[in-house]
Amino acid sequence: MASNRQNRINEDFKREIAIILPTLKDPRLDSLLSIMRVNVSSDLSYAKVYVGSVYGYEKAKEACKVLKNASGHIRTRLSSVLRIRKVPELKFIADDSAEYSERINTILDNLK
Repeated sequence: MASNRQNRINEDFKREIAIILPTLKDPRLDSLLSIMRVNVSSDLSYAKVYVGSVYGYEKAKEACKVLKNASGHIRTRLSSVLRIRKVPELKFIADDSAEYSERINTILDNLK
């Protein structure tokens, strides 16, 4: 279980990355992207950033490729905002939890 400090760091990263996303000038990035959650390692060397899209998992996967290319810029922006010694390497992962829960709901509806 994560400590309070770890939870605060995760939330800080989530909030700041969500603020940075709309400022990126790439036409392949959709305005309906959202940061679902962030898991920063305890030693601050890596951060898994889970990205979701209103348009589904495939659109989120496409956005992750673009964000991977922009990760250096995002890290630079994060270092200027967050007060931490080291900004972790960012790994963007498409979040499929919405589609997963939809499949579960469909299965449950079919059981009724």
